Amino acid sequence: MRSDVDFYEVLGADRNASQKDIKKAYRRQARKYHPDVNPGDEAAEQKYKEISQAYEVLSNKEKRGQYDRFGHAYQQARASGQASAQDFGTFVYEHFGSGSFADIFGDMFGNIGVSAGRRRTRVAQQLQRGQDIHYQLPVSFADAVRGIQKTLTLTVADRCPECDGLGGKATTCPTCGGSGVSQQSGGVFSFQATCPQCQGSGEIITATCAKCRGGGEVSRTRKIDVKIPPGVQSGHKLRLAGEGGRGFRGGASGDLILEIEVQAHDFFKRDGDDTRIKVPITFVEAVQGATIRVPTVNGQVSLKIPAGTRSGQRFRLRGQGAPKLDGKGRGDQYVEVYITTPRKLTHEQRELVDKLAQTRMEDPRADLPQGL
Repeated sequence: MRSDVDFYEVLGADRNASQKDIKKAYRRQARKYHPDVNPGDEAAEQKYKEISQAYEVLSNKEKRGQYDRFGHAYQQARASGQASAQDFGTFVYEHFGSGSFADIFGDMFGNIGVSAGRRRTRVAQQLQRGQDIHYQLPVSFADAVRGIQKTLTLTVADRCPECDGLGGKATTCPTCGGSGVSQQSGGVFSFQATCPQCQGSGEIITATCAKCRGGGEVSRTRKIDVKIPPGVQSGHKLRLAGEGGRGFRGGASGDLILEIEVQAHDFFKRDGDDTRIKVPITFVEAVQGATIRVPTVNGQVSLKIPAGTRSGQRFRLRGQGAPKLDGKGRGDQYVEVYITTPRKLTHEQRELVDKLAQTRMEDPRADLPQGL
């Protein structure tokens, strides 16, 4: 890198940028100039090396402080050998020579045009654990409260068992001899970089897999028994070990992670371990008081309504809520009553209402202001 180049300009970052923003800027530039995206473009490769060197300095708090203090003099010292070239060589190997573009950035930049064939060849030679599979599992309100044993039928995209996800028959790369790296030189630096033929995998694909047609994945349908514990709530996750994606080269399978989504109920609502419900009462029950039957998740129970109860008043039924996940007791149920108004009255009932209206009763609007 020329000694007069500003590291911040190379990354396209502000001098006051946070370390997080520096990393974002590096990734933004790296995905643009990475050799995997620009095969055979020497200018892009040189630009990527400059980006890597700039990030090696600015991502290190101590080195960044020295650079901010001494500026170009710091670069000249590094170029003349006063700074450790080995540190940069190691950095480039880890971030540039350790794998292909998709290895470094994963699925974050999976839509920029790295070919499917090159993605299939970027495999580590060691065994790898399969991916975890996340699945949102809808559960009825009643099943979430009571618990249930369910049999799920899942269809997922999984690693092809015939080619182990490679997409075809693999053989040792003749260029690197299976090491996945090659020795390269860049100015005063000498470092190991990704093998240009196998993209760091140490292998090349010589024949397309007939089962997955080179895609490396096939659909897999299976039935799984899962136990939903009583009292489960939305957002709760159940992990089923070994039921996820197939491992690579004999690696263990990943896990299946089920995220519970409790469906709404027409009457009951959950509030943690507590349940809530609205229950109608008549005007007479509210005035005189009464004992009524109300539903709970455990069945109907009696609730005493005191005389003079108002609409919107809440009552607590201890231990009538949902069971706790730890098995230690249950929550409570809260009953909110509201007074209903009869739509039709008989002649006799209307006369009684008229007589009641003629008696002196408290004014419910007495506390309202007269105006502004």
